[in-house]
Amino acid sequence: MTGTRQLSEHDRELRSIANGGLPTLAFDSATPYDDYVGTAVLHRLQRTVTDAPEELAFLVTTQVMELYFGLLRSEWQLAQRQLDEDDDAAATATIRRSVRHFEALNAAWASLSWLTPAQFNRFRDALGEASGFQSAAYRHVEFLLGNKSEALTRPHRRNPETYRELVKALSEPSLYDSVLAFLARRGHAVPRKAIERDYAADYEPSPEVEAVWVEVYGGPLAPLGEALTDLAERFSDWRYRHVMAVRRSMGAKPGSGGSNGLAWLERSMQRQVFPELWTARTLM
Repeated sequence: MTGTRQLSEHDRELRSIANGGLPTLAFDSATPYDDYVGTAVLHRLQRTVTDAPEELAFLVTTQVMELYFGLLRSEWQLAQRQLDEDDDAAATATIRRSVRHFEALNAAWASLSWLTPAQFNRFRDALGEASGFQSAAYRHVEFLLGNKSEALTRPHRRNPETYRELVKALSEPSLYDSVLAFLARRGHAVPRKAIERDYAADYEPSPEVEAVWVEVYGGPLAPLGEALTDLAERFSDWRYRHVMAVRRSMGAKPGSGGSNGLAWLERSMQRQVFPELWTARTLM
């Protein structure tokens, strides 16, 4: 926080008395708020490429989503560290907090829900091949949720730092992998094949893990299972709202990034995260 001086509760009380209960109005330079948030930089990042009035909403909404992707990534990595330390209470609280972040992320789609094909067409061509499919932060989020694909790291090969991060995330445990390893350490009968595996490969659901979740829901770790279920549900909401936004604004036209657009997204929706958390409910 460059230029931001820390204040104690006592400092704030004295300032309030000196100001007569009014906010401070005089500062030596930029306000502490602007300095902390980086507002000058933040508001210079909206560089539209057309004069279409709708483009600014599209760009701002996309940038907000990118910030939330980074926040979710940070929270889930923290939850993994907490699970590795066998602190299930802290990990559950972190995952629950991330569910609220996801709700806010999903709400951002409302800023584009009015976009018609005619309005989108006013600036779509000017975006060239730019596509949300190319978001490295979103790809990292999907990898942490267990939706992994080596092929989807390739668009980032010309960006060495980003590519290294994605390849690392591809080969490391997902959040669900960390949860299963934690449950195994707690004495649950998680099969070895579910833990000692190639983390870059697709996860294969198993009846043994289903049985573990049935057992978990009868004990003190049930809140962890519910936090993960809430998270999976919010992710399903995200994908559904993405599909609906695309369906509404461009129909079944080809995507800017080279895919067949809507059909690609609809196929992606079929991949469930944390699969046994859903199938185990039939056995409870």
